Amino acid sequence: MPLAKDVARTVAENNGVCIRPVPVKRVDLVTGDAEIIDVPCGHTLASVCPACAERKRRLRLAQCREGWHLTDEPILDADPPTDEHQRLVEERADLTAARDELAANGLDTANVDELINGCDDAMAKAGVRGSIDPVKTKRRTRSTRRRQDTPDLPRRPVDKRTVGKTFTGNDGRTFRPSIFLTLTCDTYGRVRGDGTPVDSSTYDYVRAARDALHFSKLVDRFVQNLRRFLGWEVQYFATVEPQRRLAPHVHMAIRGTVSRAELRQVAAATYHQVWWPSTDIVRYQGADVPVWDAETSNYCDPITGEVLPSWDEALDDLDADPDAEPLHVVRFGPQIDAQGVVAGSEDANRCLRYLAKYLTKSIADCHEPETDAQKAHVDRLCDALRYEPCSSSCANWLRYGIQPDNPRDGLRPGYCKSKAHRRQHLGYAGRRVLVSRKWSGKTLGDHKHERKAWVLAQLERSGVPATHDDNDPGRYAWAAVNPSNPEVAPLEHRILRAVAKRHEWRTQMELAQRRADGQPDTDLSATGLAA
Repeated sequence: MPLAKDVARTVAENNGVCIRPVPVKRVDLVTGDAEIIDVPCGHTLASVCPACAERKRRLRLAQCREGWHLTDEPILDADPPTDEHQRLVEERADLTAARDELAANGLDTANVDELINGCDDAMAKAGVRGSIDPVKTKRRTRSTRRRQDTPDLPRRPVDKRTVGKTFTGNDGRTFRPSIFLTLTCDTYGRVRGDGTPVDSSTYDYVRAARDALHFSKLVDRFVQNLRRFLGWEVQYFATVEPQRRLAPHVHMAIRGTVSRAELRQVAAATYHQVWWPSTDIVRYQGADVPVWDAETSNYCDPITGEVLPSWDEALDDLDADPDAEPLHVVRFGPQIDAQGVVAGSEDANRCLRYLAKYLTKSIADCHEPETDAQKAHVDRLCDALRYEPCSSSCANWLRYGIQPDNPRDGLRPGYCKSKAHRRQHLGYAGRRVLVSRKWSGKTLGDHKHERKAWVLAQLERSGVPATHDDNDPGRYAWAAVNPSNPEVAPLEHRILRAVAKRHEWRTQMELAQRRADGQPDTDLSATGLAA
């Protein structure tokens, strides 16, 4: 016999209710009333919360659908600054001048720095994006000469146009096609149909791990080259997922049409160089690892006590070597798939479903290993990723005798906490969904509010009283609540309450649709909502 808790969880999943609701306290600033309500967890993985993951997936589908076949340029004009914005910036200017004066005289600037941070937080809460005074970091310049083993690309001035060209058919109809593109990594050795290598001893797991770590940079460089090559701001909606051989590949919905020959030319000429210190020689392994010196805040050799070279010193040595080579060069493989898609066609719907096919799964769960060979393939890749540096601040640099950027106590090679080293990510720790800035002219939050506004408009037009929470940010104040608080109901009770609320909303929507279609609503009289 099933457990009651399992049945409640199944019912919640079937009704699209979050199974991990987060309790928060909402205080009405007008009336002073306070109540504890549940907020969906908003997780993107179905293994954690199926309802929230499916809701996120549908929202991404709506975002992709709306921006893919635009016929007009999206409006991206920012709102003019308010008086409050200008007042905060003027206050920030006075604080900056005061800090500069203290620093010039060699005085302590801690108090002024605290005021500056508070002013920056106030500007962010007021709706000012970005930083008004970004911190300057040391920028290293390298030769921009293209590699000799890569074909050159012509470079054109980039026009501000983001919408594709319109074509006229023989029958006089006009259409504006778009592109669905798939790009993959290069080969690391022959593989079977299940993704496992034919010869695991010759399969290049190190290059596979490095390609996965830096794949997102390669995608960015491809888009940059494509825009410079075509001469207009190509817009895209892309998702990253693994192939059966566990190498990442990207699916891109590109607005406008591009010839397949041009796409192949740009992909062949795209690469990303990783200018990091060499990792050919392993200097520390096993229990013999560098130790932390609290007095100097540096890592030292465990035997001689010599301070290891810092990250900047290692890069300085790399810059000083005229014969230095990049640690790794990431490229796309020769296999490229590009399909023309017309708005409203079945191909467009099929591509949309394919883009969101694996969005609710982690990288490792997209192709779960079933055979011993597949499990061994995953283990070999994870072993290669364990000691491969993922960033400048990765703890694995200690293994090669270099202090990572911004070192701190507790770092140990092979135990970096970055997502890239976790088994469920398989080396790719970037964003699963990549969207260009001018895709639809709206943020993901804008699309979410539009969907909610449409539902409320349908209910109001049909005369159905909508029972929804008024989430006016200017009226309410929010505070986190510990789930162990006695005022918070048990989790199962909160889930049942959410299911009942979802039934009520669904009944309201069905009644609104009946009235919009001119059908009688007597069947819903038992709910108390029918007239």
